[in-house]
Amino acid sequence: MLRIINQRSEAEAELQRICDRTFDEEVVHKEATVRQVLQTVQRNGDRALLDYTEEFDRQRLEISDLKVSALELEAAYQQVDKPLLNAIELAARQIEAFHRQRAPKSWVNFGEDNIVLGKRYTPVDRAGIYTPGGRAAYPSTVLMNAIPAKVAGVPRIAMCTPPGANKAISPAVLVAAQLAGVTEIYRIGGAQAIAALAYGTSTVPKVDLITGPGNIYVTLAKKMVYGLVGIDSLAGPSEVLIIADSGADPVHVATDLLAQAEHDPIAAAILITPDSNLARQVSKEVEQQLINHPRQLLTEKAIAHYGAIMVVESLDEAVELSNLFAPEHLELEVAEPWELLANIRHAGAIFLGYSTPEAVGDYLAGPNHTLPTSGTARYASALGVETFMKHSSLIQYSPAALEKMGEAIMTLAEAEGLPSHGHSVRTRITPEQD
Repeated sequence: MLRIINQRSEAEAELQRICDRTFDEEVVHKEATVRQVLQTVQRNGDRALLDYTEEFDRQRLEISDLKVSALELEAAYQQVDKPLLNAIELAARQIEAFHRQRAPKSWVNFGEDNIVLGKRYTPVDRAGIYTPGGRAAYPSTVLMNAIPAKVAGVPRIAMCTPPGANKAISPAVLVAAQLAGVTEIYRIGGAQAIAALAYGTSTVPKVDLITGPGNIYVTLAKKMVYGLVGIDSLAGPSEVLIIADSGADPVHVATDLLAQAEHDPIAAAILITPDSNLARQVSKEVEQQLINHPRQLLTEKAIAHYGAIMVVESLDEAVELSNLFAPEHLELEVAEPWELLANIRHAGAIFLGYSTPEAVGDYLAGPNHTLPTSGTARYASALGVETFMKHSSLIQYSPAALEKMGEAIMTLAEAEGLPSHGHSVRTRITPEQD
């Protein structure tokens, strides 16, 4: 049964404990393993990829197996049933339509004295997409990561995903990758895939940016190669926080909590409500729905360790606790969600109203499901088109403008002890006489 917490101080302490759940004593050991994998791939290239795939994924590959062939890509369409293909195509259209609206535009402003200022946005040359796989298939993750890259105009999008039994990659994943604009796919998983994308091998191209979620080894590898390449974020385990009032359906709330808990044994599922009766009903409903749940063991573990119901005095107090936690997913299952939204300051994605479960955002609403976790929504945002772009400043001064501003520039240069800075201006506004 879900724990019910009634004290504000206890609720705050529990939220902090849940937020810190990824910082365990094994991280140091895992870091050493990841560092060795990175160094070995950097040194031995494709050979290391084959060795690690055999060691970690129990699949023996040849170098020719690393890159998914055109024949395999073509066959994937025949292996995906029509309803699933239609769903993937619908999701791809929805996601692309949303991201096209938020693509940053270059701009130039012509000001006084012929001063021209602006920003010019350009995509990275190569992006690497990591998609978890092996025992499960995540075509939605492919769409959410690759489509923004395509919209940004990235010319080369390489995807890595671990092989399953008999070297296979899910046909649904392969179809999604083709629809999303992925240009090449490699059957490589784990930290070794991040190493291949960051350093490059004879088979895998070196990229400029790596995005996509993964396990702790993938996350640590992304952290270690950051600087050599860009990354989207250091994604932690998934989480949902639901603020619900007395009008919320306890069956719906319980289902939404379990929908998050079934992701991972350390996924977090939290309800905050001022209605103690709803709290008791949801707790009982969660217990009922767990009976014969297809992922019962995993989900029960998440609920037991990182699930909680917090009873508060008001919805305003619920918002305060939510802002403290800064959840990846925030559901506002209340009668007037737009009124409550005004005071929400930190959340990766916000789902408004009784009829908007978090699952719609996971699959095809359009906004990205790659979101900041573990409290990082305080300063970070969802993956988007801008993740795959960088901007250059545009600056042009006319002679008159430089004459007008030159004295201030030279004064600042002198104050900072940089004489050539000032001289570069002085020689233009007071040319030396012959």
